[in-house]
Amino acid sequence: KTPRLNRNCIATEKIDGTNSAVIVAALEHEGDYTDDAVAVLQAPNDVWYAVYAQSRKRLLRPGKSTDNFGFAGWVEENALELAAGLGEGYHYGEWWGSKIQRGYGLTDGEKRFSLFNTSRWESTAPPACCSVVPVLYSGMFSTDQVDACVNTLRASGSVAAPGFANAEGVVVYLPAARNLFKV
Repeated sequence: KTPRLNRNCIATEKIDGTNSAVIVAALEHEGDYTDDAVAVLQAPNDVWYAVYAQSRKRLLRPGKSTDNFGFAGWVEENALELAAGLGEGYHYGEWWGSKIQRGYGLTDGEKRFSLFNTSRWESTAPPACCSVVPVLYSGMFSTDQVDACVNTLRASGSVAAPGFANAEGVVVYLPAARNLFKV
């Protein structure tokens, strides 16, 4: 079945960092996890969780050369908040900030994790340690609307990091096609 183009879309700011994910897995027993978990913990709901850090398709470990700019260490430090606030599943986002790609004017090692699934966070707040990629437009797909988002970023700079002039671009998600496009 071919999806229709005249459907809703969500346009978000494309952040120039490194693609990452937090994986939260509920455990039947405290010992049911792999050595790749950055944390194993019991949440306030008395459920045991294993929390993993991922970069693309590779699991990460804190302090290793594969730490992905400190992402695995950050996940380890925030594991309880991430497990409680995100819940079970794979939670994809962008790890960005000081010394990662554009840096966005963040200094002294300051980094942020921005979640991609904007629809999930429309009516509830993400964990305090996370943000969500900024939504620039949500509505009927139109190249004019996408162009307007790009022009706004060119004129005003990043929404994710106010004051940073060199925003990377826009990601357009077409839910009917379940596909992403970058501009």
